[in-house]
Amino acid sequence: MAVEDVTTGGPAGSPERRTQLSDLLKKRRAELGESLDVIAPKAVDPTSGTRVPRGKLYRLERADKVTPPVYEELAALAAAYRLPVEAMQDAAGAQFHGVDPLRSGTGEAVAYVRKLDSLPAEQRERLLRLIDTLVPPQTGDDG
Repeated sequence: MAVEDVTTGGPAGSPERRTQLSDLLKKRRAELGESLDVIAPKAVDPTSGTRVPRGKLYRLERADKVTPPVYEELAALAAAYRLPVEAMQDAAGAQFHGVDPLRSGTGEAVAYVRKLDSLPAEQRERLLRLIDTLVPPQTGDDG
């Protein structure tokens, strides 16, 4: 008889079971006080028209074996659950690909990165040099 890992539900030594997107969807639907029957018709990407059917929503919330959602499906989930698509991307990346999003204690880092991306390369380089004068890079940093 195979030994089962109680944290993952799989064989001993199997990777950690990740449920970030599933947890986000369940929690948000509870906050909204809506059933899957109410959420499902709203799960439509406003740009592409891609729909996420009720059955997939159910499997996603239960963390059942399901194909990871593509961007248009994440946009549809964002519309239905009334959350930013970035929250869906972060949770899906964590659950399906083991990629944890960058976070800071204040939440400001993500906002700074988004603004930084809009600067010309020369200004980004100057800003990095300024930051290095305020907080010198630590050994092993790429900067």
